[in-house]
Amino acid sequence: MTARRVRRVALLLLVAALSATCAASLPRAGADPWRSPGLIGTGWPFARVAVAPEDAAGASYIPGSAVLLLPDGRARLIPFGGRAPQTLSRDDPRVADAVRSDQAWLASGAVPGRTAEEREAAGRALLDLRMLTLPNGASTASWYGAWNYVWPRDGAFTAAAFAATGHGGDAQRVLYFLARAQAPTGLWAARYLPDGTAVTDGRDVQLDSLGWVLWATWFLYEKDPAAANLDTLWPMVRRAADRAASALRADGLPPPSPDYWERSPSREQLPHAATLGVSAPMLAGLRAAAALATARSDADEARRWDRAADRLADGIERRFGPYGYPRSPIRGGAVDASVAFLAPPFATPAPGVLSAVARIRDRLRLPYGGAVPGEVFGASAAWTPETGLFALEAAAIGDTKGVRDWLGWLITHRTSLGSFPEKVDDHGTQAGVAPLGWTSSLVVLALAAEQSPLPIPPS
Repeated sequence: MTARRVRRVALLLLVAALSATCAASLPRAGADPWRSPGLIGTGWPFARVAVAPEDAAGASYIPGSAVLLLPDGRARLIPFGGRAPQTLSRDDPRVADAVRSDQAWLASGAVPGRTAEEREAAGRALLDLRMLTLPNGASTASWYGAWNYVWPRDGAFTAAAFAATGHGGDAQRVLYFLARAQAPTGLWAARYLPDGTAVTDGRDVQLDSLGWVLWATWFLYEKDPAAANLDTLWPMVRRAADRAASALRADGLPPPSPDYWERSPSREQLPHAATLGVSAPMLAGLRAAAALATARSDADEARRWDRAADRLADGIERRFGPYGYPRSPIRGGAVDASVAFLAPPFATPAPGVLSAVARIRDRLRLPYGGAVPGEVFGASAAWTPETGLFALEAAAIGDTKGVRDWLGWLITHRTSLGSFPEKVDDHGTQAGVAPLGWTSSLVVLALAAEQSPLPIPPS
């Protein structure tokens, strides 16, 4: 076999492997591949394909489904049992089967929202989360390239969204994946391949994942104790909580670590101190772990983790509180959206924290709506996860006006197919990959919180 033929065969095998791994169509030449406005696919057996922007023009989803209705009246979908998209007559029985399957899944839980528009947005977000979650529980941040990985933080929020809407089995799958991925040390890697393999690209461990996974596990337990199945998840909880408690330093705070900004602590205003984006989630996680231990009548572990949470709470109040809860505990420190992690539904409301959230969200709001992650992030567009965090906080404290403000902006700035993108530019158009799982989860949680208070880890 000639060298040229060998290279050609190798290239074909690589393309096939990428197609199978990503389960999405390859980018089309001359287009920004992440600009797909949404996905079509099936929940079981799992398949998903990104919709090309030109295919989405004039198209819309059949309500309550991931089936695309084209302008000519035909339907584009992945039929049950298939892997590749097909364009079929609207009357084809396979179309009805696919729509019925999606609608039945949504109906197995509760789609939150007070208006038809909100319920449609929540349903779309849930279907997107379903298509981002593989049968093994790997819930990827999105479908394309650098987003087609599992971050424990994002997975935790997906599990919480499924739990909040009564899709406990789906939440359980996500947490089982995270339990299998956890290292014996209790830590998680920064991100994972969909098969559960840790990505070894030099990224440091992100300690906030300890808190978020513990919080999500407790959240599922509060919503659906049977689905939480603590007998199975308890080893994960114990390892994570013990690691979080033992990580606290003399000042009560954890060591420096990247957080949801995913940048080195050396770039922070106070490099040797943990950010609020690490400290606050770990507090929520330790409170959650102590509550789970209490539910299991494990008094010793409950006391140990509660004491650690008290130390951390005191450290946050002492180090961040005097400066108004900035990102780094320093006078005049830049603020960021992680202040919302200290507020409901992650922590009991404290007047000083709530006033800080109100002040900071106004500082991060862009003139055309939405929010940037923080003052020194360098963002030139509105980021939907941070906007969603402020929407969730407003819903959790009963701030109806705030909910309408933040959530209304998110819903009206979706893609042409109704999915939530990562970013929105100053022209109001999609500026990042869609759907983004974290934003979809936050919107679902915010809409659920509007209708019924979400549980808050006891302090």
